[in-house]
Amino acid sequence: MSWIVLVLSGVLEAVWATALDRSQGFSRFWPSAIFVTALIASMAGLAYAMRELPLGTSYAVWVGIGATLTVVYGMATGAESVSLLKILFLAMIVGGVVGLKTLH
Repeated sequence: MSWIVLVLSGVLEAVWATALDRSQGFSRFWPSAIFVTALIASMAGLAYAMRELPLGTSYAVWVGIGATLTVVYGMATGAESVSLLKILFLAMIVGGVVGLKTLH
């Protein structure tokens, strides 16, 4: 159960990071509200997962999922450039996350 919560928390990290960008310095209400809600839920999920999983593994998986999804979203919307090297490095992050799950 902790791994499922951790993965969902990583997804929510991408949500709050994207909402933070769209809030334009907290000047827009709905993106700011989504940011706060997703941030609280993401942190709560990380804290829950860390009750059973090691700190380093939990944090690395959480950040890896969030960062990867944030960049992929940016590339899909045109806000980020797409390159073969960028895709390769994102695949390496995903491989690291899978490796950490495999080792645990």
